[in-house]
Amino acid sequence: MSSYLTLKTSIEHEIEVRRSRFVCAVAPAGSVGEAQAFIARRRALHAGATHNCSAYVIGERVAKGDDDGEPGGTAGTPMVQALVGRGFSDVVAVVTRYFGGVLLGAGGLVRAYGGAVTETLDRALDRGEVVRMVPARLVRVWVSHDLAGRVENGLRASRYAVREVVYGARVCLTVAVGADEVGVFRGWVASLTAGRVEVSEGEWVSVPG
Repeated sequence: MSSYLTLKTSIEHEIEVRRSRFVCAVAPAGSVGEAQAFIARRRALHAGATHNCSAYVIGERVAKGDDDGEPGGTAGTPMVQALVGRGFSDVVAVVTRYFGGVLLGAGGLVRAYGGAVTETLDRALDRGEVVRMVPARLVRVWVSHDLAGRVENGLRASRYAVREVVYGARVCLTVAVGADEVGVFRGWVASLTAGRVEVSEGEWVSVPG
């Protein structure tokens, strides 16, 4: 896994190119389903528009663009390239076009759609609506019940994010730990419990860094 940028909330920005309006909305999306739902909402909101082109990037493997009737490769692809080129993931973009009567040609469309996304992302950066996500491991900490309160309180007062606490024969606390901090974390929790702890490393996740 590698670090990437994503959005805290949705943002909208509009540009005009030779009398055509390009209204771009970019939003956070943690899954393909969330991205598709956002696209559907924007299409319903701008049902009378000439085109509602879209793109989303989810994780490190899923990237998809839709030209929505524009010539192939002139809208969805440059939108995806703008998202990836700026280092964004887990985001969805919809660019709504209201035709202004002047044909832009393939090159003009590529610049307009890609530019609309790029300008919107730059505005999000200026407004502080962007967060950097960094790789982390889900680390499970197993302790006895008499130590659970001390460990949970210590964790919640620390920089480590507690994801889940499960009570059984022992107590299991699941904690997100930065990829480069796992060794330090193991030592910290061992010190906190005088060594009366079991620690296991789980799956990779991303956390704000």
